[in-house]
Amino acid sequence: MRPARRACAVLGLWLALLLHPGSYAAAAPAARSAAAVALIGTGGFTWSDVSASATPTLWRLLGAGASSTVSVRSVNTNTCPVDGWLALSSGERAAAPTRDDEPTRTVDEGCPAIPEPSGRRVPGYAAYVTAARAAGFDADLGLLGDHLAAAGVSSRAIGPGAALALAGNTGTVSTYLGLEAALADPGAWGARVSVVDVGAVRDPGDLGAGEAAPAGTTAEQLAAIDRRVGAVLARLPADADVIVVGLSDAGRLARLRPVVSSGPDFPPGWLYSPSTRQRHVIQSSDLTVTVLDLVGLPVPAGLGGGVLAVRDPGAAAPAATADRYQALVDIDLATLKGHALVPPFFNALIYGQVAMYLLVWGVWRGRIGTPATRRRLVRGVRVVAISAAAVPVASFLANLIPWWRSDHPMVAVVASVGLFVALVTAAAMLPPAGRSLVGPLAVVGGVTAGVLAVDVVTGSRLQVSSMMGLQPVVGGRFYGMGNVTFSLFATGILMLAIAVSHRLVRGHRRGAAAALVATLGGLAVVVDGAPFWGADGGGPPALIPGVAFFVLALLGIAMTMRRAVAIGAITVGAFALVGFLDSLRSPARQSHLGRFFDSIGTGGALDVVIRKASANLDILLSSHLTLLVPFALVFVIYVLWRPTSWGSRALHGSFDRVTTLRPGLIAWLVVMTIGFLVNDSGVAIPSVGATVTIPLVIAIATATVLGELSGPTPAPETADPDPGRRGSLPRPTP
Repeated sequence: MRPARRACAVLGLWLALLLHPGSYAAAAPAARSAAAVALIGTGGFTWSDVSASATPTLWRLLGAGASSTVSVRSVNTNTCPVDGWLALSSGERAAAPTRDDEPTRTVDEGCPAIPEPSGRRVPGYAAYVTAARAAGFDADLGLLGDHLAAAGVSSRAIGPGAALALAGNTGTVSTYLGLEAALADPGAWGARVSVVDVGAVRDPGDLGAGEAAPAGTTAEQLAAIDRRVGAVLARLPADADVIVVGLSDAGRLARLRPVVSSGPDFPPGWLYSPSTRQRHVIQSSDLTVTVLDLVGLPVPAGLGGGVLAVRDPGAAAPAATADRYQALVDIDLATLKGHALVPPFFNALIYGQVAMYLLVWGVWRGRIGTPATRRRLVRGVRVVAISAAAVPVASFLANLIPWWRSDHPMVAVVASVGLFVALVTAAAMLPPAGRSLVGPLAVVGGVTAGVLAVDVVTGSRLQVSSMMGLQPVVGGRFYGMGNVTFSLFATGILMLAIAVSHRLVRGHRRGAAAALVATLGGLAVVVDGAPFWGADGGGPPALIPGVAFFVLALLGIAMTMRRAVAIGAITVGAFALVGFLDSLRSPARQSHLGRFFDSIGTGGALDVVIRKASANLDILLSSHLTLLVPFALVFVIYVLWRPTSWGSRALHGSFDRVTTLRPGLIAWLVVMTIGFLVNDSGVAIPSVGATVTIPLVIAIATATVLGELSGPTPAPETADPDPGRRGSLPRPTP
């Protein structure tokens, strides 16, 4: 088979894997058996505040039901009680307007009070509708109440927050009672759906400006809430499904909040949502669709939440309760401490790499000591470069160690990352990889891509609350490939592809090299783009052109305009087909790609595109460092186009020795540039990818310098005696 046909066959195979329809089939809806549904809303405390002595009611629910934590992130960084109830009403992010009628507020601004209904009407409801529309999250206030009323399902709002949740789009609830009045009336609990506001804890030391201090300490407020929950449970039918959930933060600090369910449909176990695919985290938008599902109503298309169900149901044994409690505390602490460490971690990563670049420049340009001294310095630079390239993947592997339990989380996470950096660096430096010029690329790239691929396929556990992974408290993404993860994954795949294709090209097996690169790239596209794994809408459109360029370069085929258009058409077609197939699944099981495809028909796709483009532009203009990204991309393009233009003989020599390095780096640049342009917060993609690519290129360049310092006869693997005859790629032909 000719090399071009072989590469095309591989391309067709991985497209078939990506588009296989079997994984997109909709699951059959679960049968519901509860006679009534009650959602009890509160907020402002965490699982760490719950105990058998301080909160006996919540502790009993933990043992008897299904539990998790909930990401309450709404429009603003911190979620006020009023925001949480509005999000429950719409099933999407929503928030009350500020005092200046702005749709968003700063973290230092205090929370507005929840209005007490006048009869059955919520005062000022039109202002909430206006603010929700202006926030840009397509929140349809009144969705929950309107759907229940249209289906003839009886509902009752108890407490002011519950009135916000059950009000229709006109701001009117079907039935409303205050909490004290409802508790005094045994006949007030006969509705099919009851939503109850038992109050929220507000931290006196963490409130924003203009908010009145609460009555009592946080412990006293929580004890009162626990008593109210117990009183409500005593009034509900014995066969009711009950969800007790924290809907808001306690002040300016955002954290995960508790959620626990009990009843016929919620045996003891883990509360699971397909929208997060995490055993320990759900999101507040899941609650709206779950209430609708529990009473037998269809889930409206386009909502981001998933129907809650129980995974790993088991007996309510004391040991099982304690184990679940510890796991819930762990995820909250990991999120709290990890989210706080992300800025200093990234700052240390960026400035550490800048220091490394300055060190490299000094060693390469300077005349430091004797040749023996320079050799030691260059070897040291090589070790530093490989270690720097190993930091990103080590930041994910660090989550194998429970560093968040330490009283000194910064020290613990640095030690954990350092341990895995040392292991990866040793594997890259020691034989057999250390004897090969491309060994570090193969090891670091392969470990980076392999760890992230396995993690995505098995549920994204390592990414949650890692320094460079997903932050549940932010609520942007809970599984799959985010921008940072995609950048590292794509970079790792391409570095591995450069290394393995180099060995094959040296052995005059360019067709096999092209097929292998196409296979690696195809597997990367499947892992990244499949809705059941990476669920990344912006990754495949960047990966496919880059891999295609690399394959064509290996085959000696020039990239013409016609071929570029064909690759673009294949990319767009694959994206559209995957989105269409994902949209065929039930709304509760769709990924964001399927929901985006659905929004094309409803006219909401343009809003999504505008919001993502605006987010990317805002991040790009947010600091001088991010503004440098486009200029850095232009500089890299110039260096790759004219590798001797900036006077680096080491880089030019590296291109001669590793004949697949230059086309592989161009492929990497294609992926990073397209990823930067088509993703929200895409500015992170080339920035993060460079933290792996540049150190690995430096590692190859230092090996070239070492060869020059060692004399005219290099080691067998570190240089090709006739790169023009044995290892160089053929001159591109049309």
